[in-house]
Amino acid sequence: MSEHASFQVRCADHVGFAVASLDEALRFWLDGLGAQLVRTGEMGGEFLGQVTGAHGAEVRIAIVSLADQTIELLEYRGVDRPSAPAKPFDPGFAHLALVVDDIDALLARIATYGWKAQGTPQPIAGGARAGTRVIYVVGPDGATIEFMQPPTAVREH
Repeated sequence: MSEHASFQVRCADHVGFAVASLDEALRFWLDGLGAQLVRTGEMGGEFLGQVTGAHGAEVRIAIVSLADQTIELLEYRGVDRPSAPAKPFDPGFAHLALVVDDIDALLARIATYGWKAQGTPQPIAGGARAGTRVIYVVGPDGATIEFMQPPTAVREH
């Protein structure tokens, strides 16, 4: 560690996704994946502009909890948005990875919410996660979730 560092990162707090429709996003997260709604709210003004750079915008917010992960869903209004979402391979793009017990059943369920697998689940060939099946799934807003299904032996521990 650098001698000049005077701070420590203590923990991760949440993952955030900007969404076109908070209502549709909540339908997916709550009904599709089984997350729990923690709270909703709205904000705007100088605070939002200074924190996010979205000057003049207002945002509707929902906080959900899933598998001990806090997820913040943000519907911005009053700012220009790109017409096409970013791609998972664009610099700066981020994704959330979730471990599931039945990736095929999950993919069938979330397809009804407009989420599309980018291919077919693939097993990791070697290393500590050998046999884990993985797939990226992209939502209607371009958000990406990586789903991971460990081999049966790993899931039982």
